[in-house]
Amino acid sequence: MTPEAYRDALAREGYVAEPALAATLSLADRLGRPLLLEGEAGVGKTDVAKALAAVHGCRLIRLQCYEGLDAQTAVYEWDYQRQLLAIRLLEAEGRAGDQADAAIFSERYLLRRPLLEAITQPESPVLLVDEIDRADEEFEAFLLEVLAEFQITIPELGTITANSRPRVILTSNATRELSDALRRRCLYHYLDYPTADKEQAILAARLPEVDAVLAGQVVRFVQALRQQGLRKAPGVAETLDWAAALNGLGVERLDMDADALLDTLSCLIKTRQDRDSLTREDVAALAAGAR
Repeated sequence: MTPEAYRDALAREGYVAEPALAATLSLADRLGRPLLLEGEAGVGKTDVAKALAAVHGCRLIRLQCYEGLDAQTAVYEWDYQRQLLAIRLLEAEGRAGDQADAAIFSERYLLRRPLLEAITQPESPVLLVDEIDRADEEFEAFLLEVLAEFQITIPELGTITANSRPRVILTSNATRELSDALRRRCLYHYLDYPTADKEQAILAARLPEVDAVLAGQVVRFVQALRQQGLRKAPGVAETLDWAAALNGLGVERLDMDADALLDTLSCLIKTRQDRDSLTREDVAALAAGAR
């Protein structure tokens, strides 16, 4: 798919992509390489994978990373409870030893976790490895092996090779530095907070019921708010939530109802420190500047 075709297809799914991202997605398809998306939380990295799955009409399989994530949790586990029941039945039938092992260590008792699930699909899914920077370096090294070969070895069953190669999206909030090996393996794109024009286009695509004038004021308010040195700047999802909340309350212009702005700031402000730092006067000034 060409970059232009990608932009159009993503737009039909409600995702507004800049030309550079569309070009990188097109290259990832052509080269069969994973794509590493890096950026602040809330800029829409996960939404890229969701929209990509919708564009290709395939499954989205998500592996949420966290500190302490190990290979077994990400790949497969055995259903030990069912295996124990099976062992008791086999013992009752007088079957034991190698015969019992072959019976209980079979795919019937295998719990497929995201990585194994992704490589055993009949059609290529989108595999989202979300927040890879939260996992430790040992898991990152293991993931590199999987992405290089697209095969997984299960000691009791042997090596399972991918039926079809998944499209792989990795996201990172840059909470730690990723290895050079991982970066070399992937194509790279940095997602920044959207420009005002792009954010307004996102609002129009996701919330067409919101008046264009109000949408423009919401975007200008949020763009200015991000420059206030907040501990957690609002992302695109917060902008959408706030616009929907204001629209639901019947607010037509930001400077018409100061109380409504203050009452709905919970859509944008997500820490006590940030809420305490914004006075009523600050909010009024931002609203006035957004007209």
